[in-house]
Amino acid sequence: MCRRWAGGPSFSTEASSVQFNGEENIQRYNSSDWGERGFCRQCGSSLFYRLKEPDQYILNMGAVDDQSPFTIASEIFIDEKPPGYDLAGKHPRLTGEEFLATVQNG
Repeated sequence: MCRRWAGGPSFSTEASSVQFNGEENIQRYNSSDWGERGFCRQCGSSLFYRLKEPDQYILNMGAVDDQSPFTIASEIFIDEKPPGYDLAGKHPRLTGEEFLATVQNG
């Protein structure tokens, strides 16, 4: 689902609190029982995925102006990634089932 939404791998960062300038330009829709997605009404850019509980935002890196402080911390849905999406480095790699268990069980 994320690959279709982003057009490729989704590089994201977590945030516990977010304020948007121009909130009126953000379209939100429920994509599951536990989450919603948000995009810009003016340009269509994908902005975030929000876990309803515990109200946690996962911001698309493309929406962040200065990406220099970020490094890859983990990968999820590794059981569904296409060949060629192998990322270097030592970090957690969760299957879809493993990741969903963390989201659905808090």
